[in-house]
Amino acid sequence: MKLILLGAPGAGKGTVAKLLTAIDGSVQISTGDILRGAVQAGTELGREAEAYMKRGDLVPDTLIMGIMEKRLQEPDCQKGFLLDGFPRTIPQAEALKNLLVKLNIRLDMAVNIDVPREVILDRLCTRRTCENPQCQAIYNVKSSPPKQEGVCDKCGSRVIQRDDETEEAISHRLATYNEKTAPLIGFYEKEGLLKTVTGTSSDTVVSELKAALNF
Repeated sequence: MKLILLGAPGAGKGTVAKLLTAIDGSVQISTGDILRGAVQAGTELGREAEAYMKRGDLVPDTLIMGIMEKRLQEPDCQKGFLLDGFPRTIPQAEALKNLLVKLNIRLDMAVNIDVPREVILDRLCTRRTCENPQCQAIYNVKSSPPKQEGVCDKCGSRVIQRDDETEEAISHRLATYNEKTAPLIGFYEKEGLLKTVTGTSSDTVVSELKAALNF
């Protein structure tokens, strides 16, 4: 499958992507994970991106499109891919459309995961992430805390609240999403690729998508 996953920060795109990859071997491509890894590794890209990410702002398109073109040509994308959190703006969507034509890749669907704002705020303010860039395991202090407080179950690294997941940063991210990213719903509707799924359960979202994709 070749999908774009749309939805506000905290809508569950990452969780849905992981469940979908188990179905047919498609790979999850998250620009957020790639960028956070670059920040942790201290690469040139990471240093450039870090200032934007700490403010909750979008990383410039020139950085993102370079990453995406390289990533989509890697061998593991042959079975399919799920774009998680990309594109985020209309110019990015148009650039991606041109890139996919260049690479002779056809999208199956753009999925809009619709979740109420209050659910998103609760999810993100209680989310914690492993600081090890090779792990990045995600926990929730309410629903799925690590066995030992502040320590990752998988690798033993520190579990932290990311700078962009404080309540202030989340409110800023949601405002940015509504202004710049929500218009993508209309873009993909015009392209004839949009499917909106409403639900706070990732399993429900995945079941609907499996039916729509005939899996």
